[in-house]
This record gives sequence, C-alpha cells and structure tokens, in this order.
Amino acid sequence: MDSWLVPVVALPLLVLVMTEMSSAARRQRETAARLRRVERKLDLVLDHFGLTVPEPALPEVVAQLERGQKIAAVKAYREATGEGLREAKEAVDRLAAQRGL
Repeated sequence: MDSWLVPVVALPLLVLVMTEMSSAARRQRETAARLRRVERKLDLVLDHFGLTVPEPALPEVVAQLERGQKIAAVKAYREATGEGLREAKEAVDRLAAQRGL
C-alpha cells in the first residue's frame, strides 16, 4: 500500500469520528439541561400546591439503617431507585431523620 494513502484515508475518518463525538456530547448536555428545567418546573408546581413526593418504601434501606449501616443503605437506595450518589445520600439522611436513626 502506498504510504500517502493511509493519511489521506485516516484523516477524514478521524475528523468524522471527532465531529460525531462532539455532537453526541452536545446533545447529552442539552438533554441534561432540558431535564433540569423540567424538574425545576415540576418542583415549582409541587411547591405551589403544597404537595410533597413521599419517599419510596424501601425495606432493605430501612433494614440497613436500623443496623447502623448508612453506606450500605445509600448503596441499596441507589440500586433500588437508580438515583445518583448525592440524591441517594440525601434521601437516606431524610429517612434516617424521619425514623430517628
């Protein structure tokens, strides 16, 4: 194969891949921003009507809290709900406070 052929073929392919990766990252950022706006609006509606969203009943989380295993409770909460670490920790803290644990 000619030595000039590799760069001629590889460079456009590299540019194409980098462009697509950049577009995918941009779409992901836009989707995350849109989701944050929707969640904020929903929070405002709930606040306006004085509504609260109850924590899901999660017996494994409660059992871990009762054993004093807060980290395991956060892990169980994340596995059950799919929430991120911060949200799970906040939810477990609220649950522990509600139960006096």
